[in-house]
Amino acid sequence: MSPSDPAPAARPAPPDAPEAPEVSAESRLPRVVRAMAVVERAGNALPHPFWLFWILSAVLAAASALLAGLDVSVVSPDDGRTVAVRNLLSGDGLAMAVSTMVDNFAVFPPMATIVVVIMGVAVAERTGFLATLMKAGVSRVPASWVVFAVAFTGTVAHVASAAAYIILVPLGGLAFRAVGRSPVLGIVVAYTAIASGYDASPVPTPNDAIFAGITTTAARIVGGDGAYVSPLSNWFFNIASSLVLAAVITLVTRAVLSRRPDLAPDQDADVPDIGGLALGERERAALRRAVLALAVLVLAVVAVVLPESSPLRGKGGSIVDSPLLDGIAALVALLFAVAGTVYGVRAGTVASARDVPKLMGEGVVQMAPVLVLFFAVAQFLAYFDWTGIGDVLAVRAAEALRHSGLPIVVVFLLVLLLLTLVNVMVTSGSAMWALAAPVLVPMLMLVHVPAATTQALFRIADSGSTAITPMSPYFVMALGFLQRYRKNAGIGTLASYTLPLAVAMTVVWTLLFLAWWAAGIPLGPGAAVR
Repeated sequence: MSPSDPAPAARPAPPDAPEAPEVSAESRLPRVVRAMAVVERAGNALPHPFWLFWILSAVLAAASALLAGLDVSVVSPDDGRTVAVRNLLSGDGLAMAVSTMVDNFAVFPPMATIVVVIMGVAVAERTGFLATLMKAGVSRVPASWVVFAVAFTGTVAHVASAAAYIILVPLGGLAFRAVGRSPVLGIVVAYTAIASGYDASPVPTPNDAIFAGITTTAARIVGGDGAYVSPLSNWFFNIASSLVLAAVITLVTRAVLSRRPDLAPDQDADVPDIGGLALGERERAALRRAVLALAVLVLAVVAVVLPESSPLRGKGGSIVDSPLLDGIAALVALLFAVAGTVYGVRAGTVASARDVPKLMGEGVVQMAPVLVLFFAVAQFLAYFDWTGIGDVLAVRAAEALRHSGLPIVVVFLLVLLLLTLVNVMVTSGSAMWALAAPVLVPMLMLVHVPAATTQALFRIADSGSTAITPMSPYFVMALGFLQRYRKNAGIGTLASYTLPLAVAMTVVWTLLFLAWWAAGIPLGPGAAVR
């Protein structure tokens, strides 16, 4: 039949023929996408995060009363002291909750970092500098490489510590928008790369020094004063991990997340319009001046830090554990503020000096909902720490592994599972490692597993589940950025996006570790894997 011939009339179905079942649009979606939709609906059925953490505080209070009544306690393997569960509903608990409420909020770790960095980033964003910079950058990167570029940048950005979340997560959304992809995906990719790849930085970070110090102390329990783990003991493994994890994020995003039907931002999303990728002459000139100002500032910092006696270095001339990295958030804020101001003056978005603090204030105001959530989060985490339940959970579980008598590879997997589950509740890596290292490091050293190897295991567990737990303050912050594009997004929305990425990253990272162990490749300079 030729194209011009009329189509034959449809043959009527017999009267008794069964009707074809109606196939819904949702049922045609891949099974894993439908499963993610279930996770989203379940998560969004939870109360608002502000109330959720108060509810968790009430549950914690009841649990602490029960455990304290049963005289539950453990002996700390670090200093031999007895840690008993304390009753949050007791007089002492009530006094603590009331007297420390303001301090809990004021000293909450992300608070100062967020406020300081967001002031600088707000200037860079609202003057148009970030949008222009992203357009100039992604115009040279094929759209197919944007996912990998953002993911790998997320692993490198850890050198900025908590500031990495504040800077890269919104930039991820802008980068994806600039190449015509969903900014929602950009937010998710950037956040997951930072959260679930936090301990895989190819660049030494402050965490490397913290973890190494804790591991060294734990190793000396059975290894004596000569035991030592350096901040670079996992460096080779970290470099490989950062590349592998960026590739995993890219593949899972393409195969799973990109197929979700709910990636479009709201029509009234409150985000800057970045327009097309072509730059006008005024934008180019402003960008050149801003980049030049950045280069001058960076060179000035390098010149100050270069001498071994620099006041910005730490003991023995260390850069990893130094005032420079301690103040990295303020330095990052300064760099963004200067670049944004220089750009704005040339581009015409900054008319006077008064505009700069105004833009900073607008940035802080935009983060106000997140700061309100932080008040509830800070109280819960303070209560959790005071009760001692976290200490008891970590020590009891670690001791059970020590007495299991299982093959070493199985022990590795159980250690990973244990620490991953604990990380859902205790999201501070240094706090969790300080609790677990005094048991796990000596335990594995006694079966000829080097301390640096146990630390590498910890890195995987400390990162994997971070992207999916609302216990992390940065999860709440990432949700705030996501809500700039989708106002009705909730905890379940973000968790459903990050879950497949976090699971895939943890599984592949574990396989990489086991292959590394089997091949006997050093984890870092002078750090044998076995």
